[in-house]
Amino acid sequence: MKPEDVAAYLQQYPDFFDRNAELLAHMTVPHPDTGRAISLSERQMHALRAKIAQLEHKFAELIRFGEENDEIGEKVHRMCLALMSAENFDDILQLTMTHLLDDFSVPHVALRIWNSVLTKEGDEFAPVSEAISFLAGDLQRPYCGTPCNDEVMGWFGESAEAIRSICLVPLLRENAPFGLLAMGSEEPERFYPEMGTLYVRRIGDLVGAAVLAELG
Repeated sequence: MKPEDVAAYLQQYPDFFDRNAELLAHMTVPHPDTGRAISLSERQMHALRAKIAQLEHKFAELIRFGEENDEIGEKVHRMCLALMSAENFDDILQLTMTHLLDDFSVPHVALRIWNSVLTKEGDEFAPVSEAISFLAGDLQRPYCGTPCNDEVMGWFGESAEAIRSICLVPLLRENAPFGLLAMGSEEPERFYPEMGTLYVRRIGDLVGAAVLAELG
């Protein structure tokens, strides 16, 4: 008789051990860690404890993720309040860079604006290529990963050589891009393709709204 036959029989007759309860007292199975023979009830208890430990670990992770999300949400809220107090575009730019560095540990930030009603002098308003406009328009979600565009990397100046991962967030006006927020890090895994982008999208929305309120 094969093990499959025994399993099939027990599935067909689930009350087998109810009718033969004395067998359970004599059955032994190997301990999952030591291999020594233990009773079936002891093995079931060990399996139950292992499952409880797994559930406790998952619960602890959920609590940790919730606390991390609360902390990130608070940082985004602080950034929102700061941008609301900005009196001009220079304030917006400085506050964006300061909060991204201090609260989110993003050391390199670059911003480009196009198609605004008002423009100013400065790198942020330097002309961008059609490729950049198309790139911003094609982004269904923020791009996170390795540097992917030489023109964008040029925005970081001398720091570009040290940057190993980037995040690109389009700034939108009625779902059409009018700018691009670029963030860079020397850490290869700081921005990666599988990372969640909820909060970076919200940051992009905040910066975009602040810029539109100032420049139109």
